Amino acid sequence: MANLLTALSASDMVTAPVVIAFLGLILSALALRRLTATAPKSSAAATRDVDAQITLLDLFLPQTQCGQCGHLGCRPYAEAILRGAATNLCPPGGEITARRLAQAVNDFPAALNPAHMPPLSSSVARIREDECIGCTKCIQACPTDAIFGAAKRMHIIIEAECNGCDLCVDPCPVDCIDLVARNDEQQNSQRRAGGRP
Repeated sequence: MANLLTALSASDMVTAPVVIAFLGLILSALALRRLTATAPKSSAAATRDVDAQITLLDLFLPQTQCGQCGHLGCRPYAEAILRGAATNLCPPGGEITARRLAQAVNDFPAALNPAHMPPLSSSVARIREDECIGCTKCIQACPTDAIFGAAKRMHIIIEAECNGCDLCVDPCPVDCIDLVARNDEQQNSQRRAGGRP
């Protein structure tokens, strides 16, 4: 650039106004390039970025759709996190998920919120077999597919899959489902730390 200006100024045909006009043209081109590089993204591009962030946060969540976080499911919770909700409200995901969510939104990781960590997190649902009528309403309500059975047959709960969310208790027409404390403290600790075993 300096060599070009020296050559232009040494030439008899080029006058000072031509050099100034040439410099103005170069500076305008540089300013336009910087302006386009730092221009705000279009609304469509911004929407795609927000959708990508929501999808990423949703991938970190356990997809139990249990509502223990206070939202209607994992994706609504991911959307709420982008709007400023706490990242430590997911008991099925455990503390590992809380840390991942916090890292994804550049927040400080926090322990699971005790208000969203009721005793259910260390509980498991059990069906009183002699009272079960096989209505399948609990199967439809279970977000983790932990209930096994068929219509008009007794159902059982696969305890390793049950997250203690309590969603199967209310739909039961004969009230034969109880939440009981887990006796396996190692499994309880694993669930609190990292969600499902």
